Amino acid sequence: MNEDLQKRIQAALANPQNMGEMTGADSIGTVGNADCGEMLRLWVKFKNDNGRKVIDRASFQSFGCETAIAVASLATELIRGKTAEEALALKTEELAGELGPLPPMKIHCAQLVEGALRSALAPEKVEVKPVAPVNAPTLLDSFSKPKEGGVKLTFLDD
Repeated sequence: MNEDLQKRIQAALANPQNMGEMTGADSIGTVGNADCGEMLRLWVKFKNDNGRKVIDRASFQSFGCETAIAVASLATELIRGKTAEEALALKTEELAGELGPLPPMKIHCAQLVEGALRSALAPEKVEVKPVAPVNAPTLLDSFSKPKEGGVKLTFLDD
Protein backbone atom coordinates (compact mmCIF):
# COMPACT_ATOMS: atom_id res chain seq x y z
CA MET A 1 0.00 0.00 0.00
CA ASN A 2 1.41 3.38 -0.92
CA GLU A 3 2.32 5.97 1.69
CA ASP A 4 -0.27 8.52 0.52
CA LEU A 5 -3.14 6.04 0.91
CA GLN A 6 -1.82 5.00 4.31
CA LYS A 7 -1.88 8.66 5.42
CA ARG A 8 -5.48 9.08 4.22
CA ILE A 9 -6.51 5.91 6.07
CA GLN A 10 -4.79 7.11 9.25
CA ALA A 11 -6.56 10.49 8.94
CA ALA A 12 -9.95 8.75 8.64
CA LEU A 13 -9.11 6.52 11.61
CA ALA A 14 -8.01 9.47 13.74
CA ASN A 15 -11.60 10.72 13.77
CA PRO A 16 -13.92 7.90 12.67
CA GLN A 17 -17.46 9.01 11.99
CA ASN A 18 -20.61 7.16 13.01
CA MET A 19 -18.90 4.30 14.79
CA GLY A 20 -21.05 2.31 17.19
CA GLU A 21 -24.38 0.63 17.56
CA MET A 22 -27.49 2.68 16.78
CA THR A 23 -30.58 2.10 18.89
CA GLY A 24 -33.86 2.46 17.05
CA ALA A 25 -32.40 1.76 13.62
CA ASP A 26 -34.84 1.04 10.84
CA SER A 27 -32.56 -1.51 9.22
CA ILE A 28 -29.44 -3.47 10.10
CA GLY A 29 -27.08 -5.29 7.75
CA THR A 30 -24.31 -7.67 8.75
CA VAL A 31 -21.67 -9.32 6.60
CA GLY A 32 -18.55 -11.28 7.30
CA ASN A 33 -15.60 -12.53 5.32
CA ALA A 34 -14.46 -15.95 6.51
CA ASP A 35 -11.27 -15.69 4.44
CA CYS A 36 -9.87 -12.82 6.47
CA GLY A 37 -12.00 -12.95 9.63
CA GLU A 38 -13.58 -9.52 9.15
CA MET A 39 -17.14 -8.63 10.10
CA LEU A 40 -19.06 -5.42 9.61
CA ARG A 41 -22.50 -4.41 10.86
CA LEU A 42 -24.28 -1.33 9.54
CA TRP A 43 -27.30 0.40 11.10
CA VAL A 44 -29.50 2.73 9.03
CA LYS A 45 -32.16 5.21 10.18
CA PHE A 46 -34.47 6.84 7.63
CA LYS A 47 -36.40 10.11 7.65
CA ASN A 48 -39.01 11.70 5.43
CA ASP A 49 -37.59 14.54 3.36
CA ASN A 50 -40.27 16.28 1.28
CA GLY A 51 -42.07 13.02 0.60
CA ARG A 52 -38.89 11.04 -0.02
CA LYS A 53 -37.62 8.37 2.35
CA VAL A 54 -33.92 9.18 2.74
CA ILE A 55 -31.14 7.95 4.99
CA ASP A 56 -30.96 10.21 8.01
CA ARG A 57 -28.10 8.46 9.78
CA ALA A 58 -25.96 5.38 9.49
CA SER A 59 -23.50 3.86 11.93
CA PHE A 60 -21.26 0.82 11.94
CA GLN A 61 -19.22 -1.60 13.99
CA SER A 62 -16.31 -3.40 12.42
CA PHE A 63 -14.07 -6.26 13.36
CA GLY A 64 -11.60 -5.84 10.59
CA CYS A 65 -8.65 -4.01 9.20
CA GLU A 66 -8.06 -0.27 9.33
CA THR A 67 -9.08 0.12 5.70
CA ALA A 68 -12.52 -1.42 6.31
CA ILE A 69 -13.06 0.90 9.28
CA ALA A 70 -11.97 3.95 7.25
CA VAL A 71 -14.20 3.02 4.30
CA ALA A 72 -17.19 2.37 6.60
CA SER A 73 -16.67 5.74 8.30
CA LEU A 74 -16.58 7.56 4.97
CA ALA A 75 -19.46 5.56 3.49
CA THR A 76 -21.81 6.32 6.41
CA GLU A 77 -21.29 10.01 5.69
CA LEU A 78 -21.62 9.54 1.93
CA ILE A 79 -25.02 7.81 2.06
CA ARG A 80 -26.64 10.40 4.33
CA GLY A 81 -29.51 12.15 2.51
CA LYS A 82 -29.73 9.48 -0.20
CA THR A 83 -32.65 7.16 -0.81
CA ALA A 84 -32.01 3.44 -0.40
CA GLU A 85 -31.95 3.10 -4.19
CA GLU A 86 -29.39 5.91 -4.56
CA ALA A 87 -27.18 4.40 -1.86
CA LEU A 88 -27.42 0.95 -3.43
CA ALA A 89 -26.39 2.43 -6.80
CA LEU A 90 -23.02 3.50 -5.37
CA LYS A 91 -20.14 1.44 -6.65
CA THR A 92 -17.57 -0.16 -4.37
CA GLU A 93 -14.90 2.38 -5.31
CA GLU A 94 -17.30 5.28 -4.64
CA LEU A 95 -17.84 4.08 -1.08
CA ALA A 96 -14.12 4.55 -0.41
CA GLY A 97 -14.72 8.26 -1.02
CA GLU A 98 -11.73 10.48 -0.38
CA LEU A 99 -9.46 7.50 0.26
CA GLY A 100 -9.29 7.25 -3.51
CA PRO A 101 -8.57 4.05 -5.43
CA LEU A 102 -7.70 1.12 -3.21
CA PRO A 103 -4.96 -1.34 -4.14
CA PRO A 104 -6.19 -4.80 -5.22
CA MET A 105 -5.30 -6.31 -1.84
CA LYS A 106 -7.63 -3.82 -0.06
CA ILE A 107 -10.64 -3.80 -2.38
CA HIS A 108 -12.27 -6.51 -0.26
CA CYS A 109 -12.47 -3.93 2.57
CA ALA A 110 -14.74 -1.69 0.50
CA GLN A 111 -16.66 -4.76 -0.69
CA LEU A 112 -17.32 -5.65 2.95
CA VAL A 113 -18.87 -2.20 3.47
CA GLU A 114 -20.87 -2.54 0.25
CA GLY A 115 -22.13 -5.96 1.38
CA ALA A 116 -23.29 -4.58 4.74
CA LEU A 117 -25.03 -1.72 2.96
CA ARG A 118 -26.80 -4.13 0.62
CA SER A 119 -27.70 -6.37 3.55
CA ALA A 120 -29.29 -3.42 5.36
CA LEU A 121 -31.06 -1.82 2.40
CA ALA A 122 -31.98 -4.77 0.19
CA PRO A 123 -31.78 -7.88 2.39
CA GLU A 124 -33.84 -9.96 -0.03
CA LYS A 125 -31.18 -9.48 -2.72
CA VAL A 126 -28.19 -10.47 -0.58
CA GLU A 127 -27.02 -14.02 -0.98
CA VAL A 128 -26.57 -15.52 2.47
CA LYS A 129 -23.80 -18.06 2.65
CA PRO A 130 -23.69 -20.32 5.69
CA VAL A 131 -20.56 -19.82 7.75
CA ALA A 132 -20.26 -23.45 8.79
CA PRO A 133 -22.23 -26.64 8.23
CA VAL A 134 -24.97 -27.21 10.81
CA ASN A 135 -23.29 -30.24 12.38
CA ALA A 136 -19.84 -28.70 12.48
CA PRO A 137 -18.29 -28.45 15.94
CA THR A 138 -17.90 -25.03 17.45
CA LEU A 139 -14.59 -23.71 18.69
CA LEU A 140 -15.75 -24.43 22.24
CA ASP A 141 -16.59 -28.02 21.28
CA SER A 142 -13.10 -28.55 19.95
CA PHE A 143 -11.64 -27.50 23.30
CA SER A 144 -14.23 -29.27 25.48
CA LYS A 145 -14.23 -32.74 23.97
CA PRO A 146 -11.01 -34.68 24.38
CA LYS A 147 -9.70 -36.49 21.35
CA GLU A 148 -8.44 -40.05 21.55
CA GLY A 149 -4.70 -40.20 21.81
CA GLY A 150 -4.58 -36.51 22.64
CA VAL A 151 -2.89 -34.73 25.47
CA LYS A 152 -4.09 -35.45 28.99
CA LEU A 153 -4.28 -32.45 31.31
CA THR A 154 -3.75 -32.88 35.02
CA PHE A 155 -4.65 -29.96 37.26
CA LEU A 156 -2.41 -29.38 40.27
CA ASP A 157 -3.56 -28.12 43.64
CA ASP A 158 -2.25 -24.71 44.69
